[in-house]
Amino acid sequence: MFVGTLHHTTVDETQWERRRASYTPGRTFGVFDAAGRLVGTTMSYPSQTAVPGGAVLPLGAVTRVGVRADHTRRGVATALMRAQLDDLRARGDALALLWATESGIYGRYGYGVATRARSVRVRASRTALRPSAPSGGAVRVLDRHEIVPVLTAVHDTLALRRPGGITRTPGWWEVGLARHDDDPLLVAVHSGQAGDDGFALAVPHGVFGDPLGGTLRVEDLHAADTAAAAGLWRFLLGVDLIGYVEAAVALDDPLDLLLDDPRHALVTGLADETWLRLVDVPAALAARSFATGSDPVVLAVHDPLLPDNTGIYRIAAEGAERVGPLGACDPELSCDVAALAMAYLGDRSPSALAATGWWTVHDPAAMPRADALFATDVVPWCGTHF
Repeated sequence: MFVGTLHHTTVDETQWERRRASYTPGRTFGVFDAAGRLVGTTMSYPSQTAVPGGAVLPLGAVTRVGVRADHTRRGVATALMRAQLDDLRARGDALALLWATESGIYGRYGYGVATRARSVRVRASRTALRPSAPSGGAVRVLDRHEIVPVLTAVHDTLALRRPGGITRTPGWWEVGLARHDDDPLLVAVHSGQAGDDGFALAVPHGVFGDPLGGTLRVEDLHAADTAAAAGLWRFLLGVDLIGYVEAAVALDDPLDLLLDDPRHALVTGLADETWLRLVDVPAALAARSFATGSDPVVLAVHDPLLPDNTGIYRIAAEGAERVGPLGACDPELSCDVAALAMAYLGDRSPSALAATGWWTVHDPAAMPRADALFATDVVPWCGTHF
């Protein structure tokens, strides 16, 4: 049913046998009409994510949310989201994460944009990188049967190095690779001094239809450090018969600094990547580290769907704690749970959110303190589509 809501054809029995591996028992919800027809679904799979400071929290990776076209605007999605949030809370998932097909839907359920990505189109050339760019290590191309075991092992070492990164289940790999059954995949792995430390999965398009060369679309790229990224980009930009390489990268990706001519990397888009929902606000705030060197702030959080999260919180360098319910003391700042999610991983500063109406300022003196506390050294990024 879900694929129909996104205007795809229904999967057949063979496709279902592969897709079923991505479903976790007990984590799928459905709504049926009076005739017994399935008219809405949502599901999640268990994952983990890193938060600022390095703590790892249990996460519900929410996906396959859909309502049949003849049952929209009737509260079906709201019923599904409420049931799922209650379930995630009961399971102990402190956070939920999703990719939004439509940006106007999920804010009403407490999700806020937590990571963003840049889309780039790079002119291919074997000499694209600056001579002084890191040389990187060796790059090898995988055969089809090697892809899942090798990439699984590499991704497991990289997934939680950056806030916003998430772990992948075996079912994720099964379905992810199945999407490319008919594609001529190019999968490259970079190896540094400590072993495999990066990979890129790409699909060539229009190789023989353009005299300037085809386009290599990078679907999945992760690297442990700049040297590994440089090695992978040097390889991708030097592939024969390719005129351009396209990819979605983190906002702080160093690609333009690696290129001999930074104008050869054209930014074609900047968009939301993942949407975060704090399912257990006290646990999420307690797990995240806050920068030192600033006095505490008192923040009021409003959460109409999960009222246990609503309350007054004290955010300090030594940690965050719930002070009590609303009214326990006067807050210096306030926001709803979706706006808190936008600052939680460090993608947006409290002052930027306050200036645009997402946060409310009760004491202007608290604003620089909040910015200092929520500041992070690393831009959050996920890089895993689900």
